[in-house]
Amino acid sequence: MQPSPERRAERIGVIWLLADMTLISAMAALVKMEGAQYPAIQLVFLRSVVGVVIILPLVWRHRREIRHTRHTGRHIFRITCNALALTGNFAALAALPLALVSAIGFTRPLVVMLLAVLLLGERISTIRWLGAALGLAGVLVMVAPGHVPLDPGLAAAFASVLFGSLAVVQTRALKDENTTVLMVFYTVGLSLISAVPAAMTWQPVQPADWAPLLAIGILAQLGQYCFLRAYQTAQANVLAPFGYLSIIFATATGYLLFGEVPRLTTMAGVLVILLSLHITRLLDNRRG
Repeated sequence: MQPSPERRAERIGVIWLLADMTLISAMAALVKMEGAQYPAIQLVFLRSVVGVVIILPLVWRHRREIRHTRHTGRHIFRITCNALALTGNFAALAALPLALVSAIGFTRPLVVMLLAVLLLGERISTIRWLGAALGLAGVLVMVAPGHVPLDPGLAAAFASVLFGSLAVVQTRALKDENTTVLMVFYTVGLSLISAVPAAMTWQPVQPADWAPLLAIGILAQLGQYCFLRAYQTAQANVLAPFGYLSIIFATATGYLLFGEVPRLTTMAGVLVILLSLHITRLLDNRRG
Protein backbone atom coordinates (compact mmCIF):
# COMPACT_ATOMS: atom_id res chain seq x y z
CA MET A 1 0.00 0.00 0.00
CA GLN A 2 1.41 3.33 -1.09
CA PRO A 3 1.68 6.04 1.60
CA SER A 4 -0.66 8.99 1.30
CA PRO A 5 0.65 12.32 -0.08
CA GLU A 6 0.55 13.70 3.47
CA ARG A 7 2.74 10.86 4.74
CA ARG A 8 5.21 11.33 1.90
CA ALA A 9 5.40 15.05 2.67
CA GLU A 10 6.08 14.27 6.33
CA ARG A 11 8.93 11.91 5.42
CA ILE A 12 10.50 14.44 3.07
CA GLY A 13 10.19 17.11 5.76
CA VAL A 14 12.01 14.88 8.25
CA ILE A 15 14.81 14.27 5.73
CA TRP A 16 15.24 18.02 5.25
CA LEU A 17 15.34 18.46 9.03
CA LEU A 18 18.00 15.75 9.45
CA ALA A 19 20.09 17.43 6.75
CA ASP A 20 19.79 20.70 8.67
CA MET A 21 20.99 19.00 11.88
CA THR A 22 24.00 17.50 10.10
CA LEU A 23 25.08 20.84 8.67
CA ILE A 24 24.48 22.72 11.91
CA SER A 25 26.49 20.13 13.86
CA ALA A 26 29.44 20.72 11.53
CA MET A 27 29.01 24.47 11.95
CA ALA A 28 28.86 24.11 15.74
CA ALA A 29 32.17 22.22 15.70
CA LEU A 30 33.83 25.10 13.85
CA VAL A 31 32.27 27.63 16.22
CA LYS A 32 33.62 25.65 19.17
CA MET A 33 37.11 25.73 17.63
CA GLU A 34 37.03 29.45 16.80
CA GLY A 35 35.05 30.59 19.84
CA ALA A 36 38.13 30.52 22.05
CA GLN A 37 39.66 33.37 20.02
CA TYR A 38 36.71 35.45 18.87
CA PRO A 39 33.57 36.77 20.65
CA ALA A 40 30.38 34.88 19.90
CA ILE A 41 28.65 37.97 18.51
CA GLN A 42 31.52 38.47 16.07
CA LEU A 43 31.03 34.90 14.84
CA VAL A 44 27.29 35.52 14.49
CA PHE A 45 27.92 38.68 12.46
CA LEU A 46 30.45 37.01 10.16
CA ARG A 47 28.12 34.07 9.69
CA SER A 48 25.25 36.33 8.65
CA VAL A 49 27.39 38.49 6.34
CA VAL A 50 28.71 35.40 4.56
CA GLY A 51 25.11 34.28 4.21
CA VAL A 52 24.12 37.59 2.62
CA VAL A 53 26.95 37.26 0.08
CA ILE A 54 25.94 33.67 -0.73
CA ILE A 55 22.31 34.53 -1.42
CA LEU A 56 22.96 37.69 -3.49
CA PRO A 57 22.48 35.84 -6.83
CA LEU A 58 19.21 34.43 -5.51
CA VAL A 59 18.17 37.87 -4.32
CA TRP A 60 18.54 39.20 -7.86
CA ARG A 61 16.81 36.19 -9.39
CA HIS A 62 13.83 36.44 -7.03
CA ARG A 63 13.79 40.23 -6.64
CA ARG A 64 10.18 40.39 -7.84
CA GLU A 65 8.98 37.99 -5.13
CA ILE A 66 10.96 39.85 -2.48
CA ARG A 67 9.61 43.22 -3.56
CA HIS A 68 6.01 42.02 -3.79
CA THR A 69 5.82 39.82 -0.71
CA ARG A 70 2.45 40.07 0.99
CA HIS A 71 3.76 39.01 4.39
CA THR A 72 6.12 41.82 5.37
CA GLY A 73 4.62 42.12 8.84
CA ARG A 74 4.92 38.39 9.50
CA HIS A 75 8.53 38.43 8.26
CA ILE A 76 9.37 41.28 10.64
CA PHE A 77 7.72 39.45 13.51
CA ARG A 78 9.67 36.27 12.74
CA ILE A 79 12.98 38.14 12.58
CA THR A 80 12.20 39.96 15.82
CA CYS A 81 11.45 36.65 17.52
CA ASN A 82 14.74 35.24 16.25
CA ALA A 83 16.62 38.27 17.54
CA LEU A 84 14.99 38.02 20.97
CA ALA A 85 15.68 34.27 21.07
CA LEU A 86 19.37 34.83 20.34
CA THR A 87 19.58 37.62 22.91
CA GLY A 88 17.95 35.44 25.56
CA ASN A 89 20.22 32.54 24.70
CA PHE A 90 23.37 34.66 25.04
CA ALA A 91 22.16 36.04 28.39
CA ALA A 92 21.34 32.56 29.67
CA LEU A 93 24.70 31.16 28.61
CA ALA A 94 26.43 33.95 30.53
CA ALA A 95 24.45 33.27 33.73
CA LEU A 96 23.71 29.52 33.78
CA PRO A 97 25.60 26.24 33.26
CA LEU A 98 25.68 25.11 29.64
CA ALA A 99 24.01 21.79 30.45
CA LEU A 100 21.07 23.59 32.05
CA VAL A 101 20.66 25.98 29.12
CA SER A 102 20.69 22.99 26.75
CA ALA A 103 18.10 21.18 28.86
CA ILE A 104 15.78 24.18 28.85
CA GLY A 105 16.31 24.57 25.11
CA PHE A 106 15.01 21.09 24.47
CA THR A 107 11.62 22.04 25.87
CA ARG A 108 11.12 23.92 22.59
CA PRO A 109 9.35 21.05 20.75
CA LEU A 110 6.63 21.02 23.40
CA VAL A 111 6.25 24.80 23.13
CA VAL A 112 6.18 24.58 19.33
CA MET A 113 3.38 22.00 19.50
CA LEU A 114 1.33 24.20 21.82
CA LEU A 115 1.86 27.32 19.70
CA ALA A 116 1.04 25.38 16.52
CA VAL A 117 -2.34 24.60 18.05
CA LEU A 118 -2.98 28.14 19.32
CA LEU A 119 -1.68 30.12 16.34
CA LEU A 120 -1.98 27.79 13.35
CA GLY A 121 -4.94 25.65 14.31
CA GLU A 122 -2.97 22.42 13.80
CA ARG A 123 -4.28 19.26 15.40
CA ILE A 124 -1.97 17.18 17.56
CA SER A 125 -2.66 13.59 18.51
CA THR A 126 -2.31 12.32 22.06
CA ILE A 127 0.36 9.93 20.81
CA ARG A 128 2.57 12.79 19.64
CA TRP A 129 2.12 14.64 22.93
CA LEU A 130 3.14 11.53 24.85
CA GLY A 131 6.11 10.94 22.54
CA ALA A 132 7.31 14.52 22.99
CA ALA A 133 6.96 14.25 26.76
CA LEU A 134 8.96 11.01 26.76
CA GLY A 135 11.63 12.67 24.63
CA LEU A 136 11.82 15.54 27.10
CA ALA A 137 12.27 13.00 29.90
CA GLY A 138 15.23 11.58 27.98
CA VAL A 139 16.81 15.04 27.77
CA LEU A 140 16.40 15.53 31.53
CA VAL A 141 18.04 12.15 32.14
CA MET A 142 21.04 13.26 30.09
CA VAL A 143 21.65 16.67 31.63
CA ALA A 144 20.23 16.08 35.14
CA PRO A 145 19.89 19.83 35.87
CA GLY A 146 18.91 19.39 39.51
CA HIS A 147 17.61 22.25 41.63
CA VAL A 148 17.92 25.70 40.07
CA PRO A 149 17.07 28.97 41.84
CA LEU A 150 14.92 31.51 40.06
CA ASP A 151 17.06 34.31 38.62
CA PRO A 152 17.25 36.54 35.49
CA GLY A 153 19.41 33.95 33.68
CA LEU A 154 16.70 31.33 34.04
CA ALA A 155 14.07 33.77 32.78
CA ALA A 156 16.30 34.57 29.79
CA ALA A 157 16.63 30.88 28.96
CA PHE A 158 12.86 30.36 28.94
CA ALA A 159 12.39 33.58 26.96
CA SER A 160 14.78 32.17 24.36
CA VAL A 161 12.65 29.02 24.12
CA LEU A 162 9.43 31.02 23.80
CA PHE A 163 10.64 33.42 21.10
CA GLY A 164 12.52 30.68 19.25
CA SER A 165 9.34 28.61 19.18
CA LEU A 166 7.35 31.58 17.90
CA ALA A 167 9.89 31.96 15.09
CA VAL A 168 9.47 28.29 14.16
CA VAL A 169 5.69 28.59 14.08
CA GLN A 170 5.92 31.72 11.94
CA THR A 171 8.12 29.80 9.50
CA ARG A 172 5.37 27.20 9.20
CA ALA A 173 2.78 29.95 8.70
CA LEU A 174 4.91 31.24 5.80
CA LYS A 175 5.02 27.82 4.11
CA ASP A 176 3.71 29.25 0.84
CA GLU A 177 6.33 31.99 0.77
CA ASN A 178 9.33 31.73 -1.53
CA THR A 179 12.22 30.09 0.36
CA THR A 180 14.66 32.72 -0.88
CA VAL A 181 12.45 35.48 0.52
CA LEU A 182 12.51 33.79 3.92
CA MET A 183 16.30 33.45 3.81
CA VAL A 184 16.82 37.05 2.73
CA PHE A 185 14.68 38.53 5.49
CA TYR A 186 16.36 36.40 8.15
CA THR A 187 19.96 36.76 6.94
CA VAL A 188 19.87 40.50 6.29
CA GLY A 189 17.96 41.13 9.51
CA LEU A 190 20.47 39.14 11.56
CA SER A 191 23.34 41.05 9.96
CA LEU A 192 21.80 44.40 10.86
CA ILE A 193 21.02 43.37 14.43
CA SER A 194 24.48 41.91 15.17
CA ALA A 195 26.52 44.62 13.43
CA VAL A 196 26.75 47.14 16.29
CA PRO A 197 27.58 44.74 19.15
CA ALA A 198 30.06 42.90 16.89
CA ALA A 199 31.84 46.18 16.09
CA MET A 200 32.08 46.99 19.81
CA THR A 201 33.78 43.67 20.66
CA TRP A 202 35.65 43.04 17.39
CA GLN A 203 38.90 41.08 17.48
CA PRO A 204 41.27 41.19 14.45
CA VAL A 205 40.96 38.02 12.38
CA GLN A 206 44.13 36.03 11.77
CA PRO A 207 44.69 34.97 8.12
CA ALA A 208 44.59 31.26 8.99
CA ASP A 209 41.18 31.66 10.59
CA TRP A 210 39.36 33.08 7.59
CA ALA A 211 38.70 29.65 6.02
CA PRO A 212 36.87 28.15 9.04
CA LEU A 213 35.07 31.45 9.69
CA LEU A 214 33.78 31.51 6.12
CA ALA A 215 32.82 27.84 6.40
CA ILE A 216 30.69 28.70 9.43
CA GLY A 217 28.66 31.09 7.30
CA ILE A 218 28.32 28.65 4.40
CA LEU A 219 27.20 25.75 6.59
CA ALA A 220 24.77 27.97 8.48
CA GLN A 221 23.17 29.20 5.27
CA LEU A 222 22.81 25.69 3.84
CA GLY A 223 21.39 24.52 7.14
CA GLN A 224 18.88 27.35 7.19
CA TYR A 225 17.71 26.41 3.69
CA CYS A 226 17.15 22.79 4.78
CA PHE A 227 15.35 23.96 7.91
CA LEU A 228 13.00 26.19 5.93
CA ARG A 229 12.26 23.45 3.41
CA ALA A 230 11.48 21.06 6.28
CA TYR A 231 8.89 23.34 7.84
CA GLN A 232 7.44 24.28 4.45
CA THR A 233 6.97 20.58 3.63
CA ALA A 234 5.62 19.10 6.87
CA GLN A 235 3.54 20.38 9.74
CA ALA A 236 5.31 21.87 12.74
CA ASN A 237 3.79 19.37 15.17
CA VAL A 238 5.13 16.46 13.08
CA LEU A 239 8.68 17.80 12.95
CA ALA A 240 8.84 19.10 16.52
CA PRO A 241 9.59 15.74 18.24
CA PHE A 242 12.51 15.14 15.87
CA GLY A 243 14.12 18.26 17.29
CA TYR A 244 15.30 16.06 20.15
CA LEU A 245 17.64 14.29 17.75
CA SER A 246 19.86 17.37 17.62
CA ILE A 247 21.29 16.50 21.04
CA ILE A 248 22.35 13.14 19.61
CA PHE A 249 24.09 14.94 16.75
CA ALA A 250 25.79 17.22 19.29
CA THR A 251 26.92 14.27 21.41
CA ALA A 252 28.38 12.47 18.40
CA THR A 253 30.17 15.61 17.22
CA GLY A 254 31.68 16.20 20.65
CA TYR A 255 32.92 12.62 20.89
CA LEU A 256 34.34 12.32 17.36
CA LEU A 257 36.00 15.74 17.11
CA PHE A 258 36.78 16.74 20.68
CA GLY A 259 37.07 13.46 22.56
CA GLU A 260 34.13 14.29 24.83
CA VAL A 261 33.13 10.85 26.11
CA PRO A 262 29.40 10.84 26.92
CA ARG A 263 28.34 9.79 30.42
CA LEU A 264 26.15 6.76 31.05
CA THR A 265 23.26 9.12 31.76
CA THR A 266 23.78 10.68 28.32
CA MET A 267 23.61 7.30 26.61
CA ALA A 268 20.51 6.38 28.63
CA GLY A 269 18.85 9.62 27.61
CA VAL A 270 19.71 9.02 23.96
CA LEU A 271 18.08 5.59 24.14
CA VAL A 272 14.94 7.09 25.70
CA ILE A 273 14.74 9.72 22.92
CA LEU A 274 15.18 7.18 20.14
CA LEU A 275 12.58 4.95 21.76
CA SER A 276 10.11 7.82 22.04
CA LEU A 277 10.53 8.74 18.37
CA HIS A 278 10.19 5.14 17.23
CA ILE A 279 7.08 4.46 19.28
CA THR A 280 5.47 7.74 18.26
CA ARG A 281 6.01 7.13 14.55
CA LEU A 282 4.95 3.48 14.80
CA LEU A 283 1.69 4.20 16.60
CA ASP A 284 0.99 7.29 14.48
CA ASN A 285 1.42 5.29 11.26
CA ARG A 286 -1.05 2.68 12.52
CA ARG A 287 -3.56 5.42 13.18
CA GLY A 288 -3.06 6.83 9.67
